[in-house]
Amino acid sequence: MAEQPARKAPQAREARVVHTERITPHMVRIVLGGDGLDDFPADEFTDHYVKLLFPAPGVTYPEPFDMARIREEFPREQWPTTRTYTVRAWDPAQRELTLDFVVHGDEGLAGPWAARARVGETVRFLGPGGGYAPDPAADWHLLVGDESALPAIAASLERLPEDAVGHALVEVESPDEEQKIAVPSGVELRWIHRGAAPVGDALLAAVRALDFPPGDVHAFVHGEAGFVKELRRHLRLERQVPRERLSISGYWRLGQTDEAWRAVKRDWNAQVEREQESPAA
Repeated sequence: MAEQPARKAPQAREARVVHTERITPHMVRIVLGGDGLDDFPADEFTDHYVKLLFPAPGVTYPEPFDMARIREEFPREQWPTTRTYTVRAWDPAQRELTLDFVVHGDEGLAGPWAARARVGETVRFLGPGGGYAPDPAADWHLLVGDESALPAIAASLERLPEDAVGHALVEVESPDEEQKIAVPSGVELRWIHRGAAPVGDALLAAVRALDFPPGDVHAFVHGEAGFVKELRRHLRLERQVPRERLSISGYWRLGQTDEAWRAVKRDWNAQVEREQESPAA
């Protein structure tokens, strides 16, 4: 077998914080700008994402910042930690990239950083990636998710044509977490308030009770992996949504760190697909 070429380290981009805003009690918006965004390609998909790079505590990296050099010269435990965030908005004219962060006090890494971020602060990241945008040829659209999927759902709703038809269901903790989003008149945006209930329970019940319009649906379902798995089963097996008309994945998993979830996410998603596509499922 021929030897596989070494995987090339991705090139990091550098930007700076130009604006911060707490848009709800648990959501902070960070706007990035700077020359590092001159050729940033984030116009194709509505679920574009970037991987923010957070330096390991106490570690200083050589300048100019180079991921390939860092991976070659530093031990793995001193590499930057990555956190993935969906692009809420991209303004190519102003070269401004907007990211929204869920913040629950000092819990996690990126949320506390966003709560403390200051204008002028340097931010490095990889990307963008992405793969979904609402199909304008679909008869109707279904968008479902928790707070982690809200930026992509909002961006998708704003991309829809004025005559679009569909349902968007977003689960948040309370009414205080609702946001103002531009929605076509034919699309119903429903906020699901979970309160003290487990993440996704109320959202799953709402989708199961939904009266599906006739015709071809293009669906986007993302959020906590547990409820996403159950929704995938419901949509594929009970609603008979074709696999190719369904963008669905767990953005995170309850009880697991981001690193632990990313380590098993691909295999977990593949296993779920095998189980639910099997005739015996």
